[in-house]
Amino acid sequence: MTTAATSPAPSASATADYMGFVGVTTASSSIMKVFPLWADILGLPTRTLVGHDLPMDADPAQYRAMVEQIRDDPHHRGALVTTHKMNVYAAAADLFDELDPFAVSCAEISSIAKRGSTLSGRAKDPITVDLALREFLPADHFARTGAEVVVLGAGGSGTALSWALAERDDAPTLITVTARTQDKLDHLREVHRQHGTPEGLLRYVVTETPEEADALVTAAPAGSVIANATGLGKDRPGSPLTDAVVFPEGAYVWEFNYRGSLEFLHQAEAQQDGRGLQVVDGWRYFIHGWSQVVADVFDLDLTPATVERLAEAAESVR
Repeated sequence: MTTAATSPAPSASATADYMGFVGVTTASSSIMKVFPLWADILGLPTRTLVGHDLPMDADPAQYRAMVEQIRDDPHHRGALVTTHKMNVYAAAADLFDELDPFAVSCAEISSIAKRGSTLSGRAKDPITVDLALREFLPADHFARTGAEVVVLGAGGSGTALSWALAERDDAPTLITVTARTQDKLDHLREVHRQHGTPEGLLRYVVTETPEEADALVTAAPAGSVIANATGLGKDRPGSPLTDAVVFPEGAYVWEFNYRGSLEFLHQAEAQQDGRGLQVVDGWRYFIHGWSQVVADVFDLDLTPATVERLAEAAESVR
């Protein structure tokens, strides 16, 4: 695993192609075992995935150096970006030759791809989060129940989920998004304003303490979707909620993470039977997120059947 923004290509071969993974603790991700299996299924030109680990508080210069490395190394095919999606955009958007509308609107980059000399940045999360959401939430859920959504976290994943929910034919009557600081919510509000999201659909709430987040969750109607999009429980231990939180009856509780300490997931599981909760981890979100970016990097079209083959392969080494 490489551990810096200016990290070299894999030492096994100076001429071998490889794909990158920009994160915090990339060696712990299941994708390190999964990617070679996917490469065989998809017939990719490389089975090598290299991690670019950056600290949560990385300097903008580190992001720029990492993007320049991907751009300038002819054997680096592109990369998936997690955790640092918004920071990569903020620090290095000018280094890209093209950015897709999602990347510009959401101010984040989750997929870095190269087409000849063209470096492209795309935000795949609005697509992947919607694919994962549709697998466990009935299409008419909000119209039938009057349920709402509480999105804990206004970073890249929280932005993507609020975007996808606002686009549904069966949209909730209210989407509450939380953050610890006002600046993140101001950014999200501007994203929705530019997108033309109806006013009143989104509520932006600063929750400086977990107890304040508890109160929002407990007040949500029965059947609401409660999502942990903070990253807590994966790259950093903890939960946005306290153990005293009371989830709404029949809620869909979605932990975006599938690995780590997963405190939020365990809090929901403790109430699963007593309150009739549907508890979902981030495994299928992981599958869709990675498969979409791999397809982008290697310029592939994936059918649903192919995605399921990839999911089965990933499950075998989970």
